[in-house]
Amino acid sequence: MAKSDRNYVPELPDDDHFRSLEWIEKANAPVLAIGKDYGSGLVVPLHSHSRTQLWWARSGVVLVRTPDGRWMIPPGHALLIPAGMEHSAEMVSDVRMHSIYISPTASQARRPLVLEVSPLAASLIDELVGVECATSSERRESLIMDLLLEEIPRLTERPLGLPFPRDRKLAALCRQFLKAPSAAANIDEWAERLGISRRSFTRLFRQETGVSFVTWRQQACIFASLPRIADGEPITTVALDAGYENVAAFTTMFRRMLGAPPSLYLRTQAA
Repeated sequence: MAKSDRNYVPELPDDDHFRSLEWIEKANAPVLAIGKDYGSGLVVPLHSHSRTQLWWARSGVVLVRTPDGRWMIPPGHALLIPAGMEHSAEMVSDVRMHSIYISPTASQARRPLVLEVSPLAASLIDELVGVECATSSERRESLIMDLLLEEIPRLTERPLGLPFPRDRKLAALCRQFLKAPSAAANIDEWAERLGISRRSFTRLFRQETGVSFVTWRQQACIFASLPRIADGEPITTVALDAGYENVAAFTTMFRRMLGAPPSLYLRTQAA
């Protein structure tokens, strides 16, 4: 069954974190729901679950790390984490988290997926966590669980995952890029820094990340901009710092990835 609002705590020390993990492993219900508040900067240590997790940022921005990539969870989105996958998390801002745990057989995902949470899914998760209703009959809760399991596969995927290469030298370049992202970065510069040809670089990059350099660069620029936008920095400043020639170009890419322009994202964040 869902944990109620009585289990809603502001910031969990390690002991509480591991008690929650123990509860998740021992529970028998088909769907488990937990709600927690985390303070900005809090780090959740590396761990895994025997269940698939849907980690929804009800508010705030979360950065999740896995062995193969980094995944940004902005407000209104959730990260689907396959069962057994080790991951850690860092709160980029104050975060209200709603987490759903389901059977591994309820999802076919083999990699993390950032999903846009629909209004229906949001309402169902709120009900299970206990925000809207502290008590519920077993039949009603079972129906909510069943409908949520039907809704999760219908959620829209958003490209907010940033795959990271295993190659040490290439990974170092990627980490440097995230500290100072630029939409003007080009293949020839990176190839030269690695001491290889352009063709060898493009082949290596796709082998290591599964996407082209241009696609990764676009995603990384938006990825790095989200915490700044969430903090209320002017969109013009963020866009120009990211190497975009103008706000319109930044807005177009932002809309393509998040399904809405930065202005709407900001209104959603404020709400």
